[in-house]
Amino acid sequence: MKYKANIQIMPLAALLDPQGKAVTHGLQQMGYTTIDQVRVGKNITLVVEADSEEKATALVEESCKKLLANLIMETYSFSLSLI
Repeated sequence: MKYKANIQIMPLAALLDPQGKAVTHGLQQMGYTTIDQVRVGKNITLVVEADSEEKATALVEESCKKLLANLIMETYSFSLSLI
């Protein structure tokens, strides 16, 4: 079976987010003064072939922990859907 994984990776809340700060500043300079505290992350979509949803989940977890997310500075979450 094939599963589509949508992975969201965000900087840890306790860490500064220079990209988010730059986007916040840019938006406010453009007149969007009610927008504040923007955080910038990554969205990764991939397809996993696995015998079960549990195995697909394990593969995505392992991929996130070993390569896709820097667990010292980032957190991740994901959703799986059968395709």
